[in-house]
Amino acid sequence: MAVGPRDYIDQLLVKKYADEKVDNPSIAHMVDADKMLNAMGDFSDMRKNMMLLNNKLQNFCAALNAKSAQYRCSRFATA
Repeated sequence: MAVGPRDYIDQLLVKKYADEKVDNPSIAHMVDADKMLNAMGDFSDMRKNMMLLNNKLQNFCAALNAKSAQYRCSRFATA
């Protein structure tokens, strides 16, 4: 998969901003990198655990619904 401008507008934007440089060294000292990475790791662990819990809950509910379902014979059923 190629990375780059796909249409004419994207090509123009690339040409316009190709030489722009952004350097904000004051921002780098506002947030400690280790704290940010720890927070991101904690968030991803929490999200993973929530997804696992959600899957377990869905499986339990599906099993419970299947177990409590009552099936009736239909007059159109073929034997």
